[in-house]
Order: sequence, then C-alpha cells, then structure tokens
Amino acid sequence: MFNHLKGKTAVITGSTSGIGLGIAKNFAKHGMNIVINGFGDADEIEKERKDLERHGVKAIYNGADMTKPDEIESLIKEAQATFGSVDILVNNAGIQYVAPVEDFPPAKWEAIMSINLSSAFYTCHHAIPLMKKQGWGRVINMCSAHGLVASPYKTAYVAAKHGILGFTKSLALEVAENNIRVNAICPGYVKTPLVEGQIADTAKSRGITEEEVVKDVLLKAQHTKEFVTIEQVADIALFLCSSAADNMTGSPVIVDGGWTAA
Repeated sequence: MFNHLKGKTAVITGSTSGIGLGIAKNFAKHGMNIVINGFGDADEIEKERKDLERHGVKAIYNGADMTKPDEIESLIKEAQATFGSVDILVNNAGIQYVAPVEDFPPAKWEAIMSINLSSAFYTCHHAIPLMKKQGWGRVINMCSAHGLVASPYKTAYVAAKHGILGFTKSLALEVAENNIRVNAICPGYVKTPLVEGQIADTAKSRGITEEEVVKDVLLKAQHTKEFVTIEQVADIALFLCSSAADNMTGSPVIVDGGWTAA
C-alpha cells in the first residue's frame, strides 16, 4: 500500500515542529524525500533535518515565509530543482489568535488569512502544474474541526479554515482527471507545543488551573476527552497518499473525538 511512495518528494509547510514535523518523520520513515519549512532555532532545525535522513532519504530545509508569495514560489522551485519532482504537498503552516472581533488586530487577521489560507493557493499554484506534467500528485490541506464548526473569538481562524475546506473541494474537482487527489484533514485539539502554550496562557487569563483549561475548555467538545495525537494525524496523512485512498478526493477527513458529531 505504501511501496509506491518510496523515492517520492513531499513538501510540507510549517514542518519544523508539531504536526508538520510529525508528518515529515512518518513520510521519511516510508522512504520519501522531504522538504521541511518553517521558523525556529537554526541548530534545532538542522538537527531535525539530519534525523529525517537516518531513514536513507534526503531532506532539505527551506525557510520560505508563508506570507510572501515570491518565497513560496522559490520553495516549490527548490524542491523541483533538488529532487526532480514535487509529488506530495502538505499545506500545514498555520497560526492562531483569539480575541473579540472589535478587538481583533487587523494585522493579525491579515497574517492568519495569508498563512492559513492564501499560502495554500500559492503552493498549489506552483506545484499543480508539476503534478499534472508527471501524471500523479497528492495535496493534503491541514484543516481543522473549525473548518466545519465555529467557536467564539476565533473569527479569522474559523474563516480561514472554512476557506481551506472550500478550496480543497474545488481544487479536487479541477484536477481529478489528472490523477491528483486533494483532501483535507480536520483534527480536533492536538497537543502540540503551540497548544501547550495556549493552555498556560488561557489558565493565566481566566484564573483557572491548566487541568481545568484542558477539561473545561479545550476538550469540552471532544467527547472522547482525549487529545488527538500528532502520530494519528501523521498516519492519516500517509494513508491519503497510499493506493487505498486513490478514490478519495475533495474529502474532509475528520479526527476530532466526536466534536462535530454532536
């Protein structure tokens, strides 16, 4: 089911930590060359890049800023120049900001829209022609349960995630006959370093314990009362690249502990 993935190239945005890095590790383990992208400590990024190569694959790092279309173009071009193809594209880069709409800084709105939504357009704008030429491609857009339902004080994030789901569906129809599949993963809360920071901040701002934040805020809607794990999301991403998913396209793959079932 995964043998055909050996030697293919995966570009994963926002992959220097969290979900993106988890996907990169899983893909490398199954023989794919990797392009990681994101911000962070240079030494730590290099350490993670080298760790990917212990699986016998090649991994490179490109620090393209997902708010800058010209840098996104360079990211795809470097992947193509280095490996000769861009077979799999994972649009994972994302940021969050929480505030009432009247207090929401316009700069934060623009940044969230650029990174969480527009960057996927630009990566696909440059990668899809390459996939069409080679007659195979897989695009995975990291969405969220917030692409299906809303929460207060997250207008930008919810709008962007609803947008990425619509983008996924439309693009999937557009390229279906080119053997390119486009799907979205919609997780509930995943315990990433970003979320761990939110737990501490929320506890401080609300005057409650971190345990109360987890139970009464984050996992209130997740009926399993468990965080989704990075490994679970990474395995779903791998499945969407497998032959078993050849007839899946335009689909939101929901892994949210029952959040959107209620």
